[in-house]
Amino acid sequence: MSAEEKAAPSRQRLLLDLNTLLQHELGAGEQLPSVRELTRRYRASPVTVSAVLAQLTREGLIVTRPGHGTFKAQAPAAVQPLDLGWQTVTLSGRPTSPGYVQDLFRPPPPDLLPLGNGYPDETLQPLDLLSQALKAAGSRPGVWSRLPPEGLEALRVWFARALGGEYRASDVLIVPGGQAGLSTALRALLPVGAPLLVESPTYFGILAAAQAVGVRPIPVPTDAGGVRPDLLDLAFQSTGAKVVYLQPLYANPTGAVLAPERRAAVLAAAERVGAFIIEDDYARDLSLEGGGPPPLALSGEGRVVYLRSLTKAAAPGLRIAALIARGPVLTRLRHARAVEDFFLAGPLQEAALGMLTARGWPRHLKTLRDTLRGRRDTMVRALAQHWPEARLSLVPQGGYNLWVQVPEGLGDLEVVEQAARAGVQVSAGSGFFPAESHEAFVRLSYAAASPAVIEEGVRRLRALGKG
Repeated sequence: MSAEEKAAPSRQRLLLDLNTLLQHELGAGEQLPSVRELTRRYRASPVTVSAVLAQLTREGLIVTRPGHGTFKAQAPAAVQPLDLGWQTVTLSGRPTSPGYVQDLFRPPPPDLLPLGNGYPDETLQPLDLLSQALKAAGSRPGVWSRLPPEGLEALRVWFARALGGEYRASDVLIVPGGQAGLSTALRALLPVGAPLLVESPTYFGILAAAQAVGVRPIPVPTDAGGVRPDLLDLAFQSTGAKVVYLQPLYANPTGAVLAPERRAAVLAAAERVGAFIIEDDYARDLSLEGGGPPPLALSGEGRVVYLRSLTKAAAPGLRIAALIARGPVLTRLRHARAVEDFFLAGPLQEAALGMLTARGWPRHLKTLRDTLRGRRDTMVRALAQHWPEARLSLVPQGGYNLWVQVPEGLGDLEVVEQAARAGVQVSAGSGFFPAESHEAFVRLSYAAASPAVIEEGVRRLRALGKG
């Protein structure tokens, strides 16, 4: 038996007796027996006695006064409730950030099958690459010093080359994640109260960012071929909007890709009214059936503000993205970012660069795509087998989710609530619409669930609305 095991009974007895002494015999400020007396009384070592006293100190039950001894702590004063009602009056009339965004990004409870999680689980994250890159980054000379506000030069070179065309590192601004990039773009491009054209449905993050900065999202309907150019042109003309937000590749939540024959028409519609296009290319690394079409930014230099994030292909904690633009708008974007945080932390930028340039990065992307393809196919088959009443009009060629119209007679919030009771997490479709929708949808994600979890989760959904 080790010395630690022998000491355990005396330690437990000492702790119990001292708690009794403090609760029932000593008043506040009265002194406890000395360490020497406790050692003799309990036949315990001074180390054991000191450990017990340290625990009681951490719990706030005793205080030690060097040279005088150990005493029972004073009872904490009753906490008076703080009147914070004045804050409601002061904050009234100011733009508010929607609280539901925090709920959408909060990790799912462990007791729910995660079919609504939009981030890859740890089995799909390049943890070894990230660990090695971060370790190397932390010791790189100058990494903890002040960096250029536009970002690390070598990382900007990587993003410029990845986009291609005539873009250079000087056209790139590194930002702390895609959501920060969206907020920066909206503040730089639009005054408060201005209209912002968005696809309908669209990524809920742009709707939240628009509300936070005080601009008005205006819906433009989409179909399987992406945004409809005729309705986009009509929206420009009728609203006077000067910015449109698009996800041309595997749009979130629908998975649609902007059809080749629509690309020129979309650019032309923006050109006719002198408008900018914010192109959110979040899923460039998530093509599951060959490569997707090139970014709009390659055909609309000067008109397109391009956003690309590493989060979906790597890990939620890698908050690195790039805004790429040319002309005066880039100066606006740079100024907007500098005011917020001056510059982005060097170690994170260096770690991202180390991951992207590692020999294992292409292998990771291949594994990621192969795994997501298998999970997507499993979810499509499971829906057909277990929940045929739900309608899937498009099997996406990339991305990480399916856009599912729920059975007639059910609402999306009702489905979410019933699914949670069945132990399944799904995302309500109403949060993806900038205005009311006459149909109900849910978004099912295959990013964070294994094929077995997907199969079981969809199987549980078949009972919705039947109870």
